[in-house]
Amino acid sequence: MNPNKPFPIETELIPDEFRVAIFGSARIKPGEPIYQRVFDLAREVGKRDIDIVTGGGPGVMEAANYGHKVGSSDESQSIGLTIELPFESEGNKHLDIKRHFHKFSERLDTFMKLSNVLVVMPGGIGTALELFYAWQLIQVQHVPKMPIILHGEEWHHLTDWVHKDMLDGGYIDQKDLDCVYCVKHNHEALEIIFDAYDRYKKTGKETFKKYGKYGLR
Repeated sequence: MNPNKPFPIETELIPDEFRVAIFGSARIKPGEPIYQRVFDLAREVGKRDIDIVTGGGPGVMEAANYGHKVGSSDESQSIGLTIELPFESEGNKHLDIKRHFHKFSERLDTFMKLSNVLVVMPGGIGTALELFYAWQLIQVQHVPKMPIILHGEEWHHLTDWVHKDMLDGGYIDQKDLDCVYCVKHNHEALEIIFDAYDRYKKTGKETFKKYGKYGLR
């Protein structure tokens, strides 16, 4: 084995765990409302000992990993998939497991491989890339269907555009929207996350892989 090549991340993960990925801006600062909202959301996820996966950097990612650390026990893991960028030079200090990537494509594929629910907080081009990459993989059934939770007003404007121009224009089908949820508050996001988690525990990982994770709408 090449000693310079990192072990697959699966060797460090607790097997068959349910995981929530949180995407969002690296530019959000501690003390800002979005930072606190993400911290509170991740803390509640941590209280259920559910793993969290982020990009491992600052901003929304740091808030998520930090909140999870505060809320969780040793039975869940805070995971960071870092990438070298001018404003994300290293991982935040709240990670249990870290993997560094040089290509966005490999990083995004790992996100999708690990995650069972996606939460998309406000962000810029990188966050939009993560959203649409995940959405497209679900559309073409390259990954099982999973909830995509769009948390924040900017995403509500986006889905209005998707309905008006993509759906009404005939470029997508209604079923392509069935996995997407727009929420304004943490309690709405947590309801979807915990419902998916309860379904996962009842049916088991293999059933989810075969039949899809979530009975959406």
